[in-house]
Amino acid sequence: MLTLLQRALPLLPLTIAMTLISMPGHADDARLTAKQSDPQILGWMQGFPPPKDKLIAQPSSDFFSFPKLRWTVCHIRELMPTTDVSRGIGAPSKLNYELDKNIDAITFMPTNSKRPMTWKQSLDTNYTDGIMVMHHGKVVYERQNGCLNELGNHAAMSMTKSMTGLLAEILVTEGKLDDKALVASIIPELKNSGFGDATVRQVMDMTTALDYSEDYADPNADIWQYSEAASPLPKPKGYSGPNGYFEYLQTVNKKGQHAAEFNYRTINSDALGWIISRTTGKAVNELLSERIWQKIGAEQSAYMTVDAKGTPFAGGGISAGLHDMARIGSLMLNKGEINGERLFPAAVVDNIEAGGDKNAFAKAGYKQLTNGSYKSMWWLFNNPTPIYAARGVHGQTIYVDPAADMVIVRFASYPDASNSKIDPTSLPAYKALANYLIKK
Repeated sequence: MLTLLQRALPLLPLTIAMTLISMPGHADDARLTAKQSDPQILGWMQGFPPPKDKLIAQPSSDFFSFPKLRWTVCHIRELMPTTDVSRGIGAPSKLNYELDKNIDAITFMPTNSKRPMTWKQSLDTNYTDGIMVMHHGKVVYERQNGCLNELGNHAAMSMTKSMTGLLAEILVTEGKLDDKALVASIIPELKNSGFGDATVRQVMDMTTALDYSEDYADPNADIWQYSEAASPLPKPKGYSGPNGYFEYLQTVNKKGQHAAEFNYRTINSDALGWIISRTTGKAVNELLSERIWQKIGAEQSAYMTVDAKGTPFAGGGISAGLHDMARIGSLMLNKGEINGERLFPAAVVDNIEAGGDKNAFAKAGYKQLTNGSYKSMWWLFNNPTPIYAARGVHGQTIYVDPAADMVIVRFASYPDASNSKIDPTSLPAYKALANYLIKK
């Protein structure tokens, strides 16, 4: 497995590669604390040129490994081909600050723990690279460190899925995309695939029934064929498989009945990206720029990784600035309005807040997200009032709590990919912060 992993890592889409290298037994030294693994302290890529033992570059396959990943998450563009999500040429909007120095001292009890923790302690516990909290439209808390500063972009990982899902939900609400339509009616090339007789909504909510394995321990699992197809790097001599996301999707077969259960598979996001592009005539990065990034007063252009044909990775390819992801959170909180301008109908967010099929979601067995759901590639939490989030491996999130009028955006580089390792600390911390802000 290790030989296979080392051979395949440079070929993998970003989120998959980082997940794999973070599996038990594949971390360089997961015992390093956040401070000990700070890329500035470790000296990665410092010097002109950097010393050989501080170099992180292609074609080496270990730039996704911990602790190197703590540098890599802010430097994807230097390692992989990308395309812009342009902010346009307008001036950025102003963020209003009213920082609250008391937030660091907020105390909460992590799940299954008898030892309280402060908000400040939780940040290093979760290897936080950047975090911003907005309340009543003002920034009340901000911290950036490690590889990230105000000028930098950070990998958003699968928060990208939520951007793709948002675009699709906008098109559905505006009547430009029928979520009841069969995928094959929009993408004839997928007629004979597992996606063909699924509805657009089933793709959006990841309730498709696909014969697709992500068993990383199995060298014959579908994930490896997907990875080779999606790689932007030159294919090995003699390779005769699909080239690119769209070609690979045509090879996926059906297994079971659509809508029976929730299955979190990134290939759904790639399929949705194709549906969006075929419907609008624009690549996902172009539409995201046109409908969102140029409208929110973004400070920086974002960017997305691409396959060998230039197709943006709709399931995990975005890197963006902390401030701009906070603007996205504010846009969602205000149901499509930002800076006095309406970018899309309020019904878009209403539909997401309504959540997906809880019974289908329950079959996936997410212990930290009991009674939650998944809608348009956003995660819904079990709460008396709607709370929803964009989430990505290693701790990325946009967490929106409308009842508290609060948005939290976090970039992180936690050694393990799974958010199940972070949620026992993060989710109670977010609730404690919401309770504090509500009482102010």
